[in-house]
Amino acid sequence: MRFVELIRKKRQGGELSEQELKRLIDAYTTGELPDYQMSAFLMAVYFKSMTSKELSAWTEAMLHSGQVLDLSSITGAKVDKHSTGGVGDKVSLILAPLAVAAGLKVPMISGRGLGHTGGTLDKLESIPGFNVNQSVERFIDLVDTLGLGLIGQTGEVAPADKKIYALRDVTATVECIPLIASSIMSKKLAEGIDALILDVKVGSGAFMKHIDRARELAQTMIGIGKAMNRPVRALITDMDQPLGLTIGNSLEVIESIETLRGEGPEDLTEITIELVTEMLDVAGSVTDRDQTKRRLLELLRDGSALSVFEKIIEAQGGDASVCADTSKLPTAKHTTVLEAWEGGHINRIQAESVGIAAMELGAGRRRKEDTIDPAVGLVMNAKRGDKVEPGQPVVTIHYNDDRELDKVKTMLREAIVIGEAPTEVPPLVLDRLS
Repeated sequence: MRFVELIRKKRQGGELSEQELKRLIDAYTTGELPDYQMSAFLMAVYFKSMTSKELSAWTEAMLHSGQVLDLSSITGAKVDKHSTGGVGDKVSLILAPLAVAAGLKVPMISGRGLGHTGGTLDKLESIPGFNVNQSVERFIDLVDTLGLGLIGQTGEVAPADKKIYALRDVTATVECIPLIASSIMSKKLAEGIDALILDVKVGSGAFMKHIDRARELAQTMIGIGKAMNRPVRALITDMDQPLGLTIGNSLEVIESIETLRGEGPEDLTEITIELVTEMLDVAGSVTDRDQTKRRLLELLRDGSALSVFEKIIEAQGGDASVCADTSKLPTAKHTTVLEAWEGGHINRIQAESVGIAAMELGAGRRRKEDTIDPAVGLVMNAKRGDKVEPGQPVVTIHYNDDRELDKVKTMLREAIVIGEAPTEVPPLVLDRLS
């Protein structure tokens, strides 16, 4: 089987067989297929897409390129959530312990941030001592004994995806729905989960800028789940402004802890409860959705979910006392306030620009090898729809190095639009697909 013939076949719009796709994945995982040929194949997929049959075979080959976890010995429903990424999206830190407090098991393998979007692993690592690099055996034990594990992708789980993901990033093939969907689903299905809930973000701060593309991505992943006998549901959620009030790793952990105490921002609390309700529903644990949501809110307010978070921090080597005293988390040396330059209503917040501004401070990375500063970031003092007066704080900037400060202020001022008339704020959940 000559690889160049498979590349040519896909370039011309042909359908590859299950055996041909598996051969490509196996050869690339072992190093037999060089980067330049896989790059050519990925670009052919970018332009010619994949049939549903091809996509299922491609995803299954990536899934089985490494170890597929077997959690069948663990009692209870194993359900995970995946977000396609946004600005200020710290939902996983709240959702996982809340879902466990509600009776689910949550095996969660997460990723790092790149560009304007934050990563769950970077947030967790801002907790002193927290170790996301756990062995597969330790991960399974954590899920069994505590109900969850919060780790990064290991070399044993979906190694083909790890290599292809890095290649897509440097070959301009990131924004390809079959490649996005297969990357997400191969990792998630390798966790050994019973079901998956997707949070597909759409808007200025998301990779999907238009709702039709977000629906297409969601439906593609649901289709992969169906082909592999795993129930998958998706919420299409708004990312036209940052989620919650904070952007930046330590700041987002603080906000997550506040939310786990029942004291978080309304939008962050709402989307987390919606997603956990969906997790419980797919597991067959919901008879009345409104009653379930009230119960979840109480699990936040009574400390049950926070207690689970404390236990997993301690079990993974972190300092669990940060839950009682958030001043133990990394703190920036300096803060400054961007004030409203005129009166009116916040009509628009360009979320991607806000995320890039936080990245410029050191809260994110342009390249995978860049170092994160866990302490820096932004706090939104006003959000879309809020009325502001001249001189009122709009954003508080937490920084350690002032070299990019003027640039960041300019970016934020350009990202925030103040108008005379109030604007309608859309709902957080724009659609549900199953």
